[in-house]
Amino acid sequence: MNADRPFHIVLIEPEIPPNTGNIARLCAATGTHLHLVGKLGFSIDDKHLKRAGLDYWPHVQVQRWNSLEELNSTYPDGRFWYTSKKAARGYTAVDYLPGDFLVFGKETKGLPESLLKENAGCTIRIPIFNDAVRSLNLSTAAGIILYEALRQTGTLNT
Repeated sequence: MNADRPFHIVLIEPEIPPNTGNIARLCAATGTHLHLVGKLGFSIDDKHLKRAGLDYWPHVQVQRWNSLEELNSTYPDGRFWYTSKKAARGYTAVDYLPGDFLVFGKETKGLPESLLKENAGCTIRIPIFNDAVRSLNLSTAAGIILYEALRQTGTLNT
């Protein structure tokens, strides 16, 4: 883990408490910062959110933001990777750097089309090989991409 430049997981308007709780646990395990942006589909006090995060919440750096613009302006030099099943580039085709931001959209709609178009060069996807499957679970997707970033930066060799 690179304590000086941790990775960041950004959830835009997450809707399902257990997904956010599971991602919080992932963040606690890896020293990754968690950013919750916009209107949440649940209360931070939700029992399902807390249950999914177990007793790891004190070990997670969580920040709330009203908007992605607010987050971006706080980290003007941040490298943001936007996830979408519509992206052309696979998540393994990116050279991740410590401190990168991995951005995920809400479970039912993903990230807004306008955001993806504005950031077309920074969009990534996880391949899905069955057309009957629309998407992966949010916490599964976050884990897949974060661990690839950790692998690339040598963190998994410690």
